[in-house]
Amino acid sequence: MTNTKKEKATKVNSPEKNDDSLHKKAGKSGRIRPRNYDLGNGIYRFSRTRMFHKKAIYKFLDKKTPKTVKPKKPVSIEKKIGGDKNGGKRIVLLKKRCANYPTADPVTVHHAKKCFRDHHRYLRPSLKRGTICILLAGAHKGKRVVFLKQLKSGLLLVTGPFLINGCPLRRVSQNYVIATSTHINLSGLKLPAQVNDDYFKRKREKRAKKEEGDIFTKKKDEYKASDQRKADQKVVDKFVISAIKRNKEKKMLFTYLSAMFGLRSSQYPHRLKF
Repeated sequence: MTNTKKEKATKVNSPEKNDDSLHKKAGKSGRIRPRNYDLGNGIYRFSRTRMFHKKAIYKFLDKKTPKTVKPKKPVSIEKKIGGDKNGGKRIVLLKKRCANYPTADPVTVHHAKKCFRDHHRYLRPSLKRGTICILLAGAHKGKRVVFLKQLKSGLLLVTGPFLINGCPLRRVSQNYVIATSTHINLSGLKLPAQVNDDYFKRKREKRAKKEEGDIFTKKKDEYKASDQRKADQKVVDKFVISAIKRNKEKKMLFTYLSAMFGLRSSQYPHRLKF
């Protein structure tokens, strides 16, 4: 064998070359690439049937590992007892039972539930002070109102104003409101201190006991706004209307707030830009 052939043989069988090929397969991550890898767009180098034969899965299909039965530990032992009248044997437990058992179950600690007043309130990013909204439910549905602030209960405080579209100060859930891109600058607005969630609660008198002849005497009391509420409405409306008048497009805003919202045929709310 010539020297050149020997050199070639050493080069082929040299461990250095094998190490280099492994490093090339490993790549930057340092891991060796698997036999079947993704070529791109979900296409793999070998098909499922090819890998079935390569892994020799057919050898292990019918093989079942035998079930190992663990020996059961004895619970009791039989002991012989001497004496004619002692029965001759006794069954003794290997693990002795407790001498004392608790008379009552241990008290489980129940974590305090969070009340509704302690819940975290959120506000949609599209809802800011002065945003004109469209009401989707209630007595004033379809009207455009001005958003003033979010109350402690999470409800929105809105107003028509009352002089423009007849919608007074009222609370609305933000689930029943569409926030539009139209905005009024209400910087400097100071709402009356008493306007909160309790301000809108109606006082209902207790029912009197039923007596003979009193079935048709009492009628349902219709709601009437108090003098305090009327005064607060005037204060808020005056500020909101003055803010609209300062706007460049005041004529458009007055007509926009007074107009009712509605959908014509082939109009869909999810396709509209408010």
